[in-house]
Order: sequence, then structure tokens, then C-alpha cells
Amino acid sequence: MNSNNQVKQLRLQRAWSQEQLAEMAGLSVRTIQRIENGERPGLETLSALAAVFEVTVAEIGGKARREDAPGQEASLDLRIEEAKARVHQESRFFRSLSVALVVCVLLAVLNRFTNPQYYWSGWVALIWGALLVVRGLRLFVFGEWIKNWRQARLQRLLRK
Repeated sequence: MNSNNQVKQLRLQRAWSQEQLAEMAGLSVRTIQRIENGERPGLETLSALAAVFEVTVAEIGGKARREDAPGQEASLDLRIEEAKARVHQESRFFRSLSVALVVCVLLAVLNRFTNPQYYWSGWVALIWGALLVVRGLRLFVFGEWIKNWRQARLQRLLRK
């Protein structure tokens, strides 16, 4: 089944109008109409549609796309999966940061009322903060470098 029939079929299965699909995918209604009328979409358009339909680019791309560039869909799917993983890691980091902030403030208040002479909650905040700084550096500063190093190291080991 080619991509234009696939897009129309997936859209109709979900009972979406062309306008709704266009809005969710960030495309124009005219683009959706062209795809459904037989025009071949670009990879970025396919990627947007695949994300909306929660399928891979290869599934929505149809046979004609696979013949044109068999490695491009896999590469694009891989990039999409890596981006999703990165967003998940970032959201986990910010969630951890929020929890740490709330807990440390509550501990500081508790410390203030129970034992104001000794600031024990500062130690908790310092240790937790240091761990979050290391995690943040690893995620935002050194993340790409670590990924490249792992890939280069793996290639070196496979050559031996």
C-alpha cells in the first residue's frame, strides 16, 4: 500500500478530519490533501505524520519510499527514537530537580523548628545538589561527548 492510501486509511481509522490531522502534525491542510491525492511526501513530512499516528516512518512511507532510500527511514526512525529518549532523560532530570528543591525546602523548615542550632538539612541539600549537578553536567554538557566516545571505543574494539 502506498503512503497516500496509508495516510488516508490511518486518518479515517481515527475518525480525524484533514484539518485535525494537519493541526496535530504541524502541516498544512493542502499538504495532507496532496498526500492523499497521490503526491509523494518528503521525509520530514512522513516523520511528522508517523509521530502523530505513532508508527514508524517505514510503516507509513510505503513501498515507493523504501525503494528510493532504504537507509533513510531507518536513520530517521533512529533519530526520532534518540530524540524521544533525550526528552525523556531531560524530563526525568527536571522532575528530580523539582523534587529535590521541594524536599530540601521542607527539610530546611523542619530543621528550623526542630534544631535551629545545627543546620543538618544543609548537608542533605549539599549532597543532593552535588549529585544533581553531576547528573546535569552528564546530560547537558558531556552527553554528546560521552556518546561519541562510546561509539569510537566500540568501533576500536570491533576492529581488533
